[in-house]
Amino acid sequence: MKELYQIGDKTDLTFSVTKNDLAQFNGEVVHPFYSTFSLGRDAEWTCRQFVLKMKEEHEEGIGTFLNIRHKSPALLGESVRIEAEIKVLDGRRIDCDWKAWVGDRLIAEGDQGQMILTKERIAEITPKP
Repeated sequence: MKELYQIGDKTDLTFSVTKNDLAQFNGEVVHPFYSTFSLGRDAEWTCRQFVLKMKEEHEEGIGTFLNIRHKSPALLGESVRIEAEIKVLDGRRIDCDWKAWVGDRLIAEGDQGQMILTKERIAEITPKP
């Protein structure tokens, strides 16, 4: 694992809310807002940017938790910027706080954790068929 970052380092990504990101179940749109599922996926992807640069070829990151607190909706077509900040670096553990904005409006915040493990270790703990 490469030690490239320190607590307080930040990264951000921007996402456009598409039809596929709206809250829907069984193909039926529930409401025309950015879904919790899509927001969680994008927040986790933003936090994962640290792991992608830190992991070695023989390693992979796995998620350990994701917490989301909605504050305001994001509508179809709006741009959502998600910023992640490292809060914990402890061995192979990386925890981030994140915030999501549409313009100046905070729409959500939360935290997310990951561990960097060797691919060999992941194979050891993966259930066999």
